[in-house]
Amino acid sequence: MPTHYPAKPELLLPAGSLDRLKTAFLYGADAVYAGMPAVSLRNKTSFTPEEMKAGIEYAHSLGKKVYLTLNLFTHNRDIPALQNFIDKLSDFKPDGVIVADPGVFAAVRQQLPDLPIHISTQANICSSLTVKFWRDMGASLCVLGRETPLTEIAEIRCDCPDIRLETFVHGALCVSYSGRCLLSNFMTGRSANKGNCAHACRWRYQVYKNTPVHPDSQSDFYLEEENRPGALMPITEDEHGTYIMNSRDLCWLPRLNDILPVGIDSFKIEGRNKSEYYVAITARAYRHAIDDWFADPTHWSPEKYMAEIMTLQSRGYTVGFLDGNAGPEAQNYDVSASNGDWRFTGIVRAHHHDRLIVEVKHKITRGMILEGVSPLTWDPIPLSVADFYDGKTGDLLETVSCGRPGQTIEIPVKPAEMQGLPPLSVIRSRPPKGSM
Repeated sequence: MPTHYPAKPELLLPAGSLDRLKTAFLYGADAVYAGMPAVSLRNKTSFTPEEMKAGIEYAHSLGKKVYLTLNLFTHNRDIPALQNFIDKLSDFKPDGVIVADPGVFAAVRQQLPDLPIHISTQANICSSLTVKFWRDMGASLCVLGRETPLTEIAEIRCDCPDIRLETFVHGALCVSYSGRCLLSNFMTGRSANKGNCAHACRWRYQVYKNTPVHPDSQSDFYLEEENRPGALMPITEDEHGTYIMNSRDLCWLPRLNDILPVGIDSFKIEGRNKSEYYVAITARAYRHAIDDWFADPTHWSPEKYMAEIMTLQSRGYTVGFLDGNAGPEAQNYDVSASNGDWRFTGIVRAHHHDRLIVEVKHKITRGMILEGVSPLTWDPIPLSVADFYDGKTGDLLETVSCGRPGQTIEIPVKPAEMQGLPPLSVIRSRPPKGSM
């Protein structure tokens, strides 16, 4: 570990839409990564080419950065779309592209030799040897595999001081090596390596012992997925749980005091398909945690930041391979559903006189106490919904649900509440006990 404090790492957030891109920057991100459906691993992204260009221009107006994902593994049928996208990169003007396939790397380097290229976690980079290979090929950053423990990250940092390093610090974990999985494709025809994972690893399975599928079977244990009765799949482990492949979510926030001194250049948060609320809360918590550590590392403690992270839906948290091989505590054997008491209730869309114009994301009832999550201060802002009005008709409402896309309400607020909740601020609520 270095004896001096390194430079503050870049905080990199996911952006699955233009709104989420803007939300990430509002809550403290230094950069975002985003993709287009045809040429990345996230084909559910909602960016159009026009929105992508507008988002990059918006980021640059703030002095922020956008990295575009080109991390597909190409088949011949993908080459025309890839070439078309590379042709557009000069017009988009991103700050870099993220690739995994060596063929894609070569194509980008040949056509745009000055464009920074980041090597994706899908490339399984876990050693100095591999980092140096990509450095020598011309890469400007390597995203280390999630399987790399902190001791080895520190060694890689010392061995490779002349290339930027990035690690995932938060988000969903996959039981496959660096997320390269065929389970979903095999069981449902939906490829994880094309961004369409069915999350088969999180389904419920029964484990059977000594029930051979055929006489030549060498396995003593078999899996049966609950919606495929009779389709027994041989395994070689004797796990006694049900959701045996369901990993908890990654969260390195409690260990930032160990991680920050290593000198990692970029902290990456997973979740391009997550909501604006997820983007806001993770950006906010990690932004404050990083800044507070650099301001006073001796007295830094993770508790208040983790309290904020716990308002998110999650499968429970683990530090994964941070300390070496992940133990049984990294798996959630009981349930695959996300847990969390708080609900993403709304987004501030505008200010109008003394009212917040809020897009509804969850049921709101007259008399509720909401919390506005301010991007300007740490403490949330209580919002008492004594009265609220339909954003279209102006009618006084008793209750409203999120049944209509883009549905808005108007909530009267005090001037201080208005100032603390600029447009794109997120609002949350906690359902009464017993109502979950």
